[in-house]
Amino acid sequence: MIALDPIWLTLKLALNTTLILFIVAVPLAYLLSVKKTVFSLLIEAIVSMPLVLPPTVIGFYLLLAFSPANFFGHWLEETFDIRVVFSYGGLLIASVIYSLPFMVHPVQSGFSSLPPSLREASYSLGKSKWETFLRVLLPNIKPSLLTGIVLTFAHTVGEFGVVLMIGGNIPGKTRTGSIAIYDEVEAFNYHNANVYAGILLALSFSILLVLYAFNRKAGQSKFY
Repeated sequence: MIALDPIWLTLKLALNTTLILFIVAVPLAYLLSVKKTVFSLLIEAIVSMPLVLPPTVIGFYLLLAFSPANFFGHWLEETFDIRVVFSYGGLLIASVIYSLPFMVHPVQSGFSSLPPSLREASYSLGKSKWETFLRVLLPNIKPSLLTGIVLTFAHTVGEFGVVLMIGGNIPGKTRTGSIAIYDEVEAFNYHNANVYAGILLALSFSILLVLYAFNRKAGQSKFY
């Protein structure tokens, strides 16, 4: 029997990352869809950086930023007794940053596809900006929201370089499924590696299958 701790840790990390990004990225995506300023272009470029940077680069700079040997990491440890590197908290921070565009971009695309008249009609009926956002705009981009959620979850499940850099490889604490596969291959335990890989493969396939089935159903419902 192989240890399933890496799989449970991976699922926990993916779930928490998705939840945090849903709360943070949905308002951000909305602002980027309606604000067309130099500042918003700068923010959009920063959000998209994980798509073009190697994960080891992001992990390396996070490691430098949060290392107790440097000012910020030392301040966190001395002031709040928080050590980010080689901890689950470090994995979570790295995953949130690395998966940010996978939540922001689909949701931003959904907001951008809505006609401005929809928002203006809501305002004219006396709805506040907050009510319009929650009760009018969000319900009309359900497929985009689901796409962002699924892609974020699936992407987090497959993370390797960035979580290895910031979290290390501590069994039961920071050893995720992808790292466990790497360890088993290095040790020539191909059977164990195959089990871990098969679980992650089945999980990712199931997630994407649900996404495509929902989007197809949503697309067909528009014609009725």
